[in-house]
Amino acid sequence: MGEIITQPLAAPVIQALRSIGYNSQTAIADLIDNSVDAKATKISLCFSYNEGNSSIKIIDNGIGMDEKELQTAMTVGSKDPRDKRESKELGRFGMGLKTASFSLGKRLTVVSKKASKFSIRCWDLDYVSKENEWLLYKSIPVDIELDFDEIQGDNGTIVFIDKLDRFSGYGTNNIIKSGSFFSKVNRIQKYLEMVFHVLLEENILFLGINDNMLSPWNPFLESSPRCYEGEVQHLQLNGKEVVVTPYVLPHPATFNKKEHREAGGIKGWRDQQGFYIYRENRLVSYGDWFGLFPRDAISELVRIKVDFTNEADEEWKLDVKKSTVTIPEDIKEALEAIAKYYRHISHEIMLYRTRASRSGEKVKGSLNTWELQSDDNISNYVLNRNHPVLTNILKNLDDGVKRKVNLYLKLIELGSPNNLLKTESMVKQDRQTIDENQKKTIIEYAGIIVNSGVEISLDQISESISLMNGFESIEIHTIQDIVKKEVVASVKF
Repeated sequence: MGEIITQPLAAPVIQALRSIGYNSQTAIADLIDNSVDAKATKISLCFSYNEGNSSIKIIDNGIGMDEKELQTAMTVGSKDPRDKRESKELGRFGMGLKTASFSLGKRLTVVSKKASKFSIRCWDLDYVSKENEWLLYKSIPVDIELDFDEIQGDNGTIVFIDKLDRFSGYGTNNIIKSGSFFSKVNRIQKYLEMVFHVLLEENILFLGINDNMLSPWNPFLESSPRCYEGEVQHLQLNGKEVVVTPYVLPHPATFNKKEHREAGGIKGWRDQQGFYIYRENRLVSYGDWFGLFPRDAISELVRIKVDFTNEADEEWKLDVKKSTVTIPEDIKEALEAIAKYYRHISHEIMLYRTRASRSGEKVKGSLNTWELQSDDNISNYVLNRNHPVLTNILKNLDDGVKRKVNLYLKLIELGSPNNLLKTESMVKQDRQTIDENQKKTIIEYAGIIVNSGVEISLDQISESISLMNGFESIEIHTIQDIVKKEVVASVKF
Protein backbone atom coordinates (compact mmCIF):
# COMPACT_ATOMS: atom_id res chain seq x y z
CA MET A 1 0.00 0.00 0.00
CA GLY A 2 1.47 3.32 -1.06
CA GLU A 3 1.50 6.33 1.18
CA ILE A 4 2.37 10.00 0.92
CA ILE A 5 3.21 12.63 3.51
CA THR A 6 0.54 15.33 3.43
CA GLN A 7 1.39 18.55 5.23
CA PRO A 8 -1.55 20.82 6.02
CA LEU A 9 -1.47 24.32 4.59
CA ALA A 10 -0.25 26.83 7.15
CA ALA A 11 -2.70 29.71 6.69
CA PRO A 12 -6.01 27.88 7.28
CA VAL A 13 -4.60 25.80 10.16
CA ILE A 14 -3.21 28.89 11.89
CA GLN A 15 -6.57 30.62 11.62
CA ALA A 16 -8.31 27.54 13.04
CA LEU A 17 -5.88 27.44 15.97
CA ARG A 18 -6.75 31.05 16.74
CA SER A 19 -10.38 30.08 17.25
CA ILE A 20 -10.07 27.24 19.76
CA GLY A 21 -12.15 29.21 22.24
CA TYR A 22 -9.82 30.97 24.63
CA ASN A 23 -10.81 34.22 26.22
CA SER A 24 -8.12 36.62 27.40
CA GLN A 25 -8.25 35.27 30.97
CA THR A 26 -7.89 31.59 30.09
CA ALA A 27 -5.19 32.41 27.51
CA ILE A 28 -3.00 34.27 30.01
CA ALA A 29 -3.53 31.50 32.60
CA ASP A 30 -2.40 28.91 30.05
CA LEU A 31 0.77 30.89 29.36
CA ILE A 32 1.50 31.05 33.08
CA ASP A 33 1.11 27.25 33.21
CA ASN A 34 4.10 26.99 30.89
CA SER A 35 6.21 29.10 33.21
CA VAL A 36 5.13 27.05 36.24
CA ASP A 37 6.06 23.85 34.39
CA ALA A 38 9.47 25.44 33.74
CA LYS A 39 9.93 25.60 37.55
CA ALA A 40 9.47 29.37 37.65
CA THR A 41 8.86 30.85 41.09
CA LYS A 42 8.55 34.45 39.93
CA ILE A 43 6.50 35.56 36.93
CA SER A 44 6.05 39.19 35.85
CA LEU A 45 3.40 40.27 33.37
CA CYS A 46 3.49 43.63 31.61
CA PHE A 47 0.48 44.91 29.67
CA SER A 48 1.43 47.97 27.59
CA TYR A 49 -1.26 50.02 25.82
CA ASN A 50 1.06 52.21 23.71
CA GLU A 51 -1.71 54.17 21.94
CA GLY A 52 -3.38 51.01 20.64
CA ASN A 53 -0.19 49.31 19.49
CA SER A 54 -0.44 47.16 22.58
CA SER A 55 1.70 44.29 23.79
CA ILE A 56 1.80 41.63 26.48
CA LYS A 57 5.09 40.53 27.99
CA ILE A 58 5.62 37.62 30.37
CA ILE A 59 8.99 37.20 32.09
CA ASP A 60 9.79 34.18 34.27
CA ASN A 61 12.79 32.86 36.17
CA GLY A 62 12.27 29.25 35.09
CA ILE A 63 14.88 26.81 33.79
CA GLY A 64 14.82 28.30 30.31
CA MET A 65 15.25 26.56 26.94
CA ASP A 66 18.18 25.92 24.67
CA GLU A 67 17.92 26.15 20.88
CA LYS A 68 16.52 22.66 20.40
CA GLU A 69 14.05 22.93 23.29
CA LEU A 70 12.76 26.29 22.11
CA GLN A 71 12.28 24.97 18.58
CA THR A 72 10.21 22.13 20.00
CA ALA A 73 8.20 24.50 22.22
CA MET A 74 7.37 26.70 19.22
CA THR A 75 6.28 23.74 17.09
CA VAL A 76 2.52 23.26 16.98
CA GLY A 77 1.50 20.02 18.71
CA SER A 78 4.84 19.31 20.35
CA LYS A 79 3.41 16.90 22.96
CA ASP A 80 1.25 13.80 22.73
CA PRO A 81 -1.52 14.19 25.32
CA ARG A 82 -1.38 10.41 25.91
CA ASP A 83 2.21 10.58 27.16
CA LYS A 84 2.74 10.25 30.90
CA ARG A 85 3.17 13.63 32.55
CA GLU A 86 5.64 14.58 35.20
CA SER A 87 4.19 14.97 38.68
CA LYS A 88 2.50 18.38 39.09
CA GLU A 89 2.93 19.20 35.37
CA LEU A 90 0.20 21.55 34.13
CA GLY A 91 0.71 21.25 30.35
CA ARG A 92 -0.92 18.53 28.32
CA PHE A 93 -1.10 19.02 24.55
CA GLY A 94 2.01 21.05 23.76
CA MET A 95 -0.31 23.63 22.23
CA GLY A 96 -0.80 26.23 24.95
CA LEU A 97 2.12 28.55 24.20
CA LYS A 98 1.09 28.91 20.57
CA THR A 99 -2.71 28.73 20.69
CA ALA A 100 -3.05 30.94 23.77
CA SER A 101 -0.74 33.56 22.26
CA PHE A 102 -2.42 33.42 18.84
CA SER A 103 -5.82 33.96 20.49
CA LEU A 104 -4.49 37.32 21.73
CA GLY A 105 -2.39 38.61 18.86
CA LYS A 106 -0.74 37.79 15.55
CA ARG A 107 2.91 37.82 16.60
CA LEU A 108 4.65 35.71 19.23
CA THR A 109 8.30 36.23 20.10
CA VAL A 110 10.09 34.07 22.65
CA VAL A 111 13.54 34.78 24.07
CA SER A 112 14.86 32.07 26.36
CA LYS A 113 18.06 31.90 28.36
CA LYS A 114 19.61 28.66 29.55
CA ALA A 115 23.05 28.36 31.11
CA SER A 116 23.59 32.03 30.16
CA LYS A 117 23.00 31.34 26.45
CA PHE A 118 20.07 33.00 24.59
CA SER A 119 17.81 31.37 22.01
CA ILE A 120 15.16 33.18 19.93
CA ARG A 121 12.13 32.20 17.86
CA CYS A 122 9.23 34.27 16.45
CA TRP A 123 5.93 33.45 14.79
CA ASP A 124 4.45 36.25 12.68
CA LEU A 125 1.03 35.11 11.48
CA ASP A 126 0.83 37.84 8.83
CA TYR A 127 3.98 36.42 7.26
CA VAL A 128 2.80 32.81 7.65
CA SER A 129 -0.54 33.65 6.00
CA LYS A 130 1.15 35.57 3.19
CA GLU A 131 3.54 32.72 2.34
CA ASN A 132 1.11 29.94 3.40
CA GLU A 133 4.10 28.13 4.88
CA TRP A 134 5.17 27.21 8.42
CA LEU A 135 7.97 29.78 8.44
CA LEU A 136 9.43 30.54 11.88
CA TYR A 137 11.85 33.43 12.44
CA LYS A 138 15.08 32.72 14.31
CA SER A 139 15.64 36.35 15.25
CA ILE A 140 13.66 39.25 16.69
CA PRO A 141 11.84 41.45 14.14
CA VAL A 142 13.44 44.89 13.84
CA ASP A 143 10.39 46.75 15.14
CA ILE A 144 10.39 44.86 18.48
CA GLU A 145 12.48 46.15 21.35
CA LEU A 146 13.26 43.66 24.09
CA ASP A 147 15.70 44.10 26.95
CA PHE A 148 17.43 40.76 27.47
CA ASP A 149 18.62 41.95 30.88
CA GLU A 150 15.05 41.56 32.13
CA ILE A 151 15.96 37.89 32.50
CA GLN A 152 17.91 38.02 35.73
CA GLY A 153 20.31 35.19 36.43
CA ASP A 154 21.49 32.44 34.12
CA ASN A 155 18.05 31.08 33.16
CA GLY A 156 14.62 32.40 32.29
CA THR A 157 12.23 33.20 29.46
CA ILE A 158 10.48 36.20 27.91
CA VAL A 159 7.23 35.66 26.01
CA PHE A 160 6.26 38.75 24.00
CA ILE A 161 2.95 39.00 22.15
CA ASP A 162 2.02 41.97 19.99
CA LYS A 163 -0.21 42.84 17.02
CA LEU A 164 -3.01 42.26 19.54
CA ASP A 165 -5.93 42.23 17.13
CA ARG A 166 -8.01 39.87 19.28
CA PHE A 167 -7.15 41.50 22.62
CA SER A 168 -7.25 45.20 21.77
CA GLY A 169 -8.31 45.56 18.11
CA TYR A 170 -4.87 46.20 16.56
CA GLY A 171 -5.11 46.67 12.79
CA THR A 172 -8.88 47.17 12.86
CA ASN A 173 -11.24 50.10 13.13
CA ASN A 174 -12.18 49.01 16.64
CA ILE A 175 -9.08 49.66 18.71
CA ILE A 176 -10.19 49.72 22.32
CA LYS A 177 -9.53 52.77 24.44
CA SER A 178 -7.01 52.84 27.27
CA GLY A 179 -9.67 52.55 29.98
CA SER A 180 -11.17 49.43 28.42
CA PHE A 181 -7.72 47.94 27.92
CA PHE A 182 -6.80 48.22 31.58
CA SER A 183 -10.27 47.10 32.68
CA LYS A 184 -9.52 43.85 30.85
CA VAL A 185 -6.17 43.69 32.62
CA ASN A 186 -7.93 44.13 35.96
CA ARG A 187 -10.32 41.26 35.19
CA ILE A 188 -7.37 39.08 34.21
CA GLN A 189 -5.70 39.88 37.53
CA LYS A 190 -8.76 38.81 39.53
CA TYR A 191 -9.03 35.62 37.49
CA LEU A 192 -5.38 34.72 38.05
CA GLU A 193 -5.69 35.43 41.77
CA MET A 194 -8.43 32.80 41.87
CA VAL A 195 -7.00 30.19 39.48
CA PHE A 196 -3.53 30.12 41.07
CA HIS A 197 -4.57 30.90 44.64
CA VAL A 198 -3.12 27.68 46.07
CA LEU A 199 0.36 28.34 44.63
CA LEU A 200 0.17 31.98 45.74
CA GLU A 201 -0.96 31.06 49.27
CA GLU A 202 1.85 28.56 49.70
CA ASN A 203 4.44 31.04 48.35
CA ILE A 204 5.35 28.54 45.64
CA LEU A 205 4.68 31.27 43.09
CA PHE A 206 5.08 35.05 43.10
CA LEU A 207 3.03 36.66 40.36
CA GLY A 208 2.91 40.32 39.36
CA ILE A 209 1.08 42.44 36.79
CA ASN A 210 2.52 45.84 35.88
CA ASP A 211 4.58 45.85 39.09
CA ASN A 212 1.56 44.97 41.28
CA MET A 213 1.94 41.72 43.20
CA LEU A 214 -1.12 39.47 43.06
CA SER A 215 -2.85 38.34 46.24
CA PRO A 216 -4.60 34.95 46.38
CA TRP A 217 -8.40 34.86 46.35
CA ASN A 218 -9.56 31.76 48.20
CA PRO A 219 -13.11 30.80 47.16
CA PHE A 220 -13.65 28.81 50.36
CA LEU A 221 -12.79 31.54 52.89
CA GLU A 222 -10.66 28.99 54.71
CA SER A 223 -9.12 31.69 56.87
CA SER A 224 -12.56 32.66 58.23
CA PRO A 225 -13.60 30.93 61.47
CA ARG A 226 -17.22 31.33 60.36
CA CYS A 227 -16.75 29.10 57.29
CA TYR A 228 -17.81 25.47 57.70
CA GLU A 229 -15.48 22.85 56.22
CA GLY A 230 -17.15 19.51 55.70
CA GLU A 231 -15.69 16.04 55.84
CA VAL A 232 -12.92 15.38 53.31
CA GLN A 233 -13.76 12.41 51.12
CA HIS A 234 -11.45 10.33 48.93
CA LEU A 235 -13.07 8.87 45.82
CA GLN A 236 -11.49 6.32 43.49
CA LEU A 237 -11.57 6.81 39.73
CA ASN A 238 -9.95 3.98 37.78
CA GLY A 239 -7.36 3.59 40.52
CA LYS A 240 -6.72 7.34 40.71
CA GLU A 241 -7.67 9.35 43.77
CA VAL A 242 -10.10 12.26 43.69
CA VAL A 243 -10.19 14.35 46.86
CA VAL A 244 -13.44 16.16 47.69
CA THR A 245 -13.61 18.91 50.32
CA PRO A 246 -17.02 20.60 50.82
CA TYR A 247 -17.37 24.11 52.22
CA VAL A 248 -20.43 26.05 53.36
CA LEU A 249 -19.89 29.79 53.70
CA PRO A 250 -21.52 31.88 56.46
CA HIS A 251 -24.82 33.70 55.97
CA PRO A 252 -24.34 36.95 53.96
CA ALA A 253 -25.60 38.95 56.95
CA THR A 254 -22.41 38.05 58.83
CA PHE A 255 -20.29 40.05 56.35
CA ASN A 256 -19.83 43.78 56.06
CA LYS A 257 -20.37 45.27 52.61
CA LYS A 258 -16.72 45.06 51.53
CA GLU A 259 -16.31 41.49 52.80
CA HIS A 260 -19.51 40.38 51.08
CA ARG A 261 -18.42 41.85 47.73
CA GLU A 262 -14.99 40.21 47.96
CA ALA A 263 -16.41 36.83 49.01
CA GLY A 264 -18.73 36.93 46.00
CA GLY A 265 -15.78 36.52 43.64
CA ILE A 266 -15.57 37.55 40.02
CA LYS A 267 -19.01 36.18 39.08
CA GLY A 268 -20.98 37.10 42.20
CA TRP A 269 -22.46 34.95 44.94
CA ARG A 270 -25.12 33.16 42.93
CA ASP A 271 -22.82 32.15 40.08
CA GLN A 272 -19.88 31.19 42.29
CA GLN A 273 -21.76 28.29 43.93
CA GLY A 274 -21.04 24.74 42.86
CA PHE A 275 -18.06 22.51 42.23
CA TYR A 276 -14.51 23.88 42.02
CA ILE A 277 -12.39 21.45 40.02
CA TYR A 278 -8.62 21.54 40.61
CA ARG A 279 -5.90 19.82 38.64
CA GLU A 280 -2.48 19.81 40.31
CA ASN A 281 -3.51 22.69 42.64
CA ARG A 282 -4.59 24.76 39.64
CA LEU A 283 -8.28 25.67 39.31
CA VAL A 284 -9.65 24.57 35.93
CA SER A 285 -13.44 24.91 36.39
CA TYR A 286 -15.55 26.71 38.98
CA GLY A 287 -19.06 27.78 39.91
CA ASP A 288 -20.84 24.93 38.12
CA TRP A 289 -23.20 22.14 39.25
CA PHE A 290 -22.63 20.34 35.91
CA GLY A 291 -26.36 19.85 35.38
CA LEU A 292 -26.86 17.98 38.67
CA PHE A 293 -28.62 20.89 40.40
CA PRO A 294 -29.89 24.35 39.48
CA ARG A 295 -28.18 27.51 40.70
CA ASP A 296 -30.45 29.07 43.28
CA ALA A 297 -30.18 31.70 45.97
CA ILE A 298 -30.53 29.34 48.92
CA SER A 299 -27.64 27.16 47.69
CA GLU A 300 -25.20 29.98 47.05
CA LEU A 301 -23.19 29.26 50.20
CA VAL A 302 -21.96 25.89 48.90
CA ARG A 303 -18.56 25.60 47.21
CA ILE A 304 -17.14 22.10 46.85
CA LYS A 305 -13.44 21.59 46.10
CA VAL A 306 -12.60 18.60 43.89
CA ASP A 307 -8.91 17.73 43.31
CA PHE A 308 -7.54 15.38 40.66
CA THR A 309 -4.05 14.77 39.23
CA ASN A 310 -2.88 15.05 35.64
CA GLU A 311 -2.99 11.25 35.40
CA ALA A 312 -6.78 11.50 35.25
CA ASP A 313 -6.94 14.03 32.36
CA GLU A 314 -8.58 11.51 30.06
CA GLU A 315 -11.32 10.62 32.54
CA TRP A 316 -12.12 14.29 33.14
CA LYS A 317 -11.97 15.10 29.38
CA LEU A 318 -9.74 18.12 30.02
CA ASP A 319 -9.74 20.44 27.00
CA VAL A 320 -6.82 22.23 25.34
CA LYS A 321 -7.56 25.47 27.22
CA LYS A 322 -7.55 23.64 30.57
CA SER A 323 -10.72 25.51 31.51
CA THR A 324 -13.38 22.90 30.73
CA VAL A 325 -13.90 19.44 32.20
CA THR A 326 -16.65 16.83 32.32
CA ILE A 327 -17.46 14.95 35.53
CA PRO A 328 -16.67 11.24 35.02
CA GLU A 329 -19.71 9.00 35.23
CA ASP A 330 -18.01 6.72 37.78
CA ILE A 331 -17.99 9.44 40.47
CA LYS A 332 -20.99 11.52 39.41
CA GLU A 333 -23.39 9.79 41.82
CA ALA A 334 -21.02 10.26 44.76
CA LEU A 335 -20.51 13.94 43.99
CA GLU A 336 -24.26 14.43 43.63
CA ALA A 337 -24.87 12.89 47.07
CA ILE A 338 -22.18 15.06 48.68
CA ALA A 339 -23.55 18.20 47.05
CA LYS A 340 -27.13 17.37 48.06
CA TYR A 341 -26.15 17.11 51.72
CA TYR A 342 -24.28 20.41 51.82
CA ARG A 343 -26.90 22.23 49.76
CA HIS A 344 -29.34 21.20 52.50
CA ILE A 345 -27.10 22.87 55.10
CA SER A 346 -26.96 26.00 52.94
CA HIS A 347 -30.77 26.03 52.75
CA GLU A 348 -31.04 25.95 56.53
CA ILE A 349 -28.49 28.73 56.94
CA MET A 350 -30.06 30.96 54.28
CA LEU A 351 -33.69 30.44 55.30
CA TYR A 352 -33.41 30.18 59.05
CA ARG A 353 -30.11 31.85 59.94
CA THR A 354 -28.89 28.58 61.44
CA ARG A 355 -25.23 27.95 61.78
CA ALA A 356 -23.21 24.81 61.10
CA SER A 357 -20.84 23.72 63.83
CA ARG A 358 -17.41 22.24 63.22
CA SER A 359 -18.76 18.86 64.28
CA GLY A 360 -21.34 19.05 61.53
CA GLU A 361 -24.32 19.57 63.82
CA LYS A 362 -26.76 22.25 62.75
CA VAL A 363 -28.15 24.58 65.39
CA LYS A 364 -31.63 25.96 64.81
CA GLY A 365 -32.89 29.17 66.29
CA SER A 366 -35.98 28.65 68.46
CA LEU A 367 -37.82 31.56 66.79
CA ASN A 368 -37.70 30.14 63.26
CA THR A 369 -41.24 29.80 61.94
CA TRP A 370 -40.31 27.22 59.28
CA GLU A 371 -37.98 24.22 59.31
CA LEU A 372 -36.66 21.95 56.55
CA GLN A 373 -37.59 18.31 57.16
CA SER A 374 -35.62 15.91 55.01
CA ASP A 375 -34.85 12.24 54.52
CA ASP A 376 -33.02 10.38 51.76
CA ASN A 377 -35.83 10.78 49.24
CA ILE A 378 -37.84 13.86 50.03
CA SER A 379 -37.54 17.32 51.58
CA ASN A 380 -40.43 19.39 52.90
CA TYR A 381 -40.82 22.66 54.74
CA VAL A 382 -42.78 22.30 57.97
CA LEU A 383 -43.89 24.80 60.58
CA ASN A 384 -41.93 24.99 63.81
CA ARG A 385 -44.49 23.54 66.18
CA ASN A 386 -42.28 24.42 69.16
CA HIS A 387 -42.32 28.14 68.44
CA PRO A 388 -43.01 29.89 71.79
CA VAL A 389 -45.83 32.02 70.38
CA LEU A 390 -47.62 28.96 68.98
CA THR A 391 -47.19 26.88 72.13
CA ASN A 392 -48.54 29.77 74.20
CA ILE A 393 -51.65 29.99 71.98
CA LEU A 394 -52.32 26.25 71.96
CA LYS A 395 -52.04 25.78 75.70
CA ASN A 396 -54.99 28.15 76.21
CA LEU A 397 -57.30 26.31 73.79
CA ASP A 398 -59.63 23.41 74.47
CA ASP A 399 -58.94 20.12 72.71
CA GLY A 400 -61.53 20.59 69.96
CA VAL A 401 -60.26 24.01 68.88
CA LYS A 402 -56.66 22.83 69.25
CA ARG A 403 -57.31 19.97 66.78
CA LYS A 404 -58.76 22.40 64.22
CA VAL A 405 -55.81 24.81 64.61
CA ASN A 406 -53.34 21.96 64.12
CA LEU A 407 -55.28 20.78 61.07
CA TYR A 408 -55.15 24.25 59.56
CA LEU A 409 -51.40 24.48 60.26
CA LYS A 410 -50.98 21.15 58.47
CA LEU A 411 -52.87 22.54 55.47
CA ILE A 412 -50.58 25.61 55.48
CA GLU A 413 -47.54 23.32 55.39
CA LEU A 414 -48.92 21.24 52.53
CA GLY A 415 -49.97 24.33 50.61
CA SER A 416 -46.71 26.26 50.97
CA PRO A 417 -45.45 27.35 47.52
CA ASN A 418 -42.12 25.59 47.94
CA ASN A 419 -43.79 22.25 48.73
CA LEU A 420 -46.27 22.61 45.87
CA LEU A 421 -43.79 23.69 43.20
CA LYS A 422 -41.58 20.60 43.20
CA THR A 423 -41.50 19.71 39.52
CA GLU A 424 -39.62 16.41 39.72
CA SER A 425 -42.68 14.47 40.86
CA MET A 426 -45.53 16.46 39.30
CA VAL A 427 -45.76 14.42 36.09
CA LYS A 428 -48.46 11.77 36.30
CA GLN A 429 -47.14 8.24 35.93
CA ASP A 430 -48.51 5.89 33.30
CA ARG A 431 -48.68 3.11 35.87
CA GLN A 432 -49.97 3.92 39.36
CA THR A 433 -47.80 2.53 42.14
CA ILE A 434 -48.52 3.30 45.80
CA ASP A 435 -46.36 1.90 48.56
CA GLU A 436 -47.60 1.19 52.08
CA ASN A 437 -46.12 4.40 53.52
CA GLN A 438 -47.95 6.54 50.95
CA LYS A 439 -51.19 4.67 51.63
CA LYS A 440 -50.76 5.10 55.39
CA THR A 441 -50.19 8.84 55.00
CA ILE A 442 -53.32 9.21 52.84
CA ILE A 443 -55.42 7.34 55.41
CA GLU A 444 -54.06 9.33 58.38
CA TYR A 445 -54.49 12.71 56.69
CA ALA A 446 -58.02 11.95 55.50
CA GLY A 447 -58.89 10.64 58.95
CA ILE A 448 -57.79 13.89 60.60
CA ILE A 449 -60.01 15.93 58.30
CA VAL A 450 -63.03 13.64 58.61
CA ASN A 451 -62.81 13.56 62.41
CA SER A 452 -62.27 17.31 62.72
CA GLY A 453 -65.92 18.07 62.16
CA VAL A 454 -65.15 20.39 59.24
CA GLU A 455 -67.63 20.09 56.39
CA ILE A 456 -65.58 19.05 53.36
CA SER A 457 -66.33 16.78 50.43
CA LEU A 458 -64.52 13.62 49.36
CA ASP A 459 -63.35 15.37 46.20
CA GLN A 460 -61.86 18.22 48.23
CA ILE A 461 -60.05 15.83 50.56
CA SER A 462 -58.64 13.87 47.63
CA GLU A 463 -57.57 17.00 45.78
CA SER A 464 -55.72 18.40 48.81
CA ILE A 465 -53.88 15.08 49.24
CA SER A 466 -52.93 15.03 45.54
CA LEU A 467 -51.14 18.36 46.05
CA MET A 468 -48.99 17.00 48.86
CA ASN A 469 -45.30 16.69 47.97
CA GLY A 470 -44.69 13.09 46.94
CA PHE A 471 -48.31 12.44 45.86
CA GLU A 472 -48.48 14.65 42.75
CA SER A 473 -47.84 11.67 40.47
CA ILE A 474 -50.87 9.74 41.79
CA GLU A 475 -54.20 10.14 40.02
CA ILE A 476 -56.94 11.72 42.14
CA HIS A 477 -59.35 8.83 41.53
CA THR A 478 -56.78 6.45 43.03
CA ILE A 479 -56.62 8.60 46.17
CA GLN A 480 -60.42 8.80 46.23
CA ASP A 481 -60.70 5.00 46.22
CA ILE A 482 -58.36 4.67 49.20
CA VAL A 483 -60.09 7.41 51.20
CA LYS A 484 -63.54 6.03 50.41
CA LYS A 485 -62.61 2.44 51.30
CA GLU A 486 -60.38 2.99 54.31
CA VAL A 487 -61.69 6.17 55.96
CA VAL A 488 -65.19 7.22 55.02
CA ALA A 489 -66.94 3.98 54.21
CA SER A 490 -69.44 4.63 57.01
CA VAL A 491 -69.55 8.40 56.61
CA LYS A 492 -72.10 9.99 54.29
CA PHE A 493 -70.86 12.91 52.14
